[in-house]
Amino acid sequence: MLSASRWMRIFTCLLLLLLILGCSIDVTVGKRMPHKFATYDNRIVGGQDAEEGAAPYQVSIQTAWRTNICGGVILDDRWILTAGHCALDFNLADLRIIVGTNERLVPGQILFPDEAIVHSCYDIPAIYANDIGLFHLNDSIVFNERTQPVQLSREYPPAGATVTLTGWGAPELNWPAMEKLQTINLTVIDHAECKDLWDGTDSVDIGHICTFTKEGEGSCNGDSGGPLMWENKLVGLVNWGAPCAVGKPDMHANTIYYTEWIRRTIAGCKQRVN
Repeated sequence: MLSASRWMRIFTCLLLLLLILGCSIDVTVGKRMPHKFATYDNRIVGGQDAEEGAAPYQVSIQTAWRTNICGGVILDDRWILTAGHCALDFNLADLRIIVGTNERLVPGQILFPDEAIVHSCYDIPAIYANDIGLFHLNDSIVFNERTQPVQLSREYPPAGATVTLTGWGAPELNWPAMEKLQTINLTVIDHAECKDLWDGTDSVDIGHICTFTKEGEGSCNGDSGGPLMWENKLVGLVNWGAPCAVGKPDMHANTIYYTEWIRRTIAGCKQRVN
């Protein structure tokens, strides 16, 4: 029969073991916690859920397996505007366009592109230069209160202006896309300052708008081609950045700069069809 002192030593050892195990479990869970700006519940990177119907022009460009690869905007009932690399890097037969919803897995309408057009000077003279493209749809979008064409701005947002980004992009590099549309307000920065922050690279050119607010806020995988809005009008499309929101400016195709290319491309296609 064990003495009282022996039982006390055993009880103390068991208690210490439980405490050690408990600490080990806490440490393990702590190591598995994601980056502080990468929670699934409410973020692009640093954003929040968009209100229902807040961006009726927003589209999700998906694969046949419902994977969100890019964003884009509705120009009219047959044309989608997006980043050039979104229109260039994927087989048309594998793509579908989702409109009229904040839930990318619950589409308002599903349409299919039958033509992709990329700026003729894409990647010239630098990587991601002229990164803008168009999809033509094989059927017409049905417009309603949840599905509307975007308005193109004719004015450049000044440095310091607050612009709004929406998209289903990942909350952190290489994470899955969000299911609910996310939104975030960002700040336009001066072009020269932006270029300096990117060490003078030629990939920051006249066709870009730069945004930067703070580390932990910005675009990520799957946001490419998505709309940057100022005063409820389109001023940019997500192009490239340092993935993701790590303290460098994000680059957007300046849609004011490319307005004539958009107009002439669509007009030329319509004349060709007619």
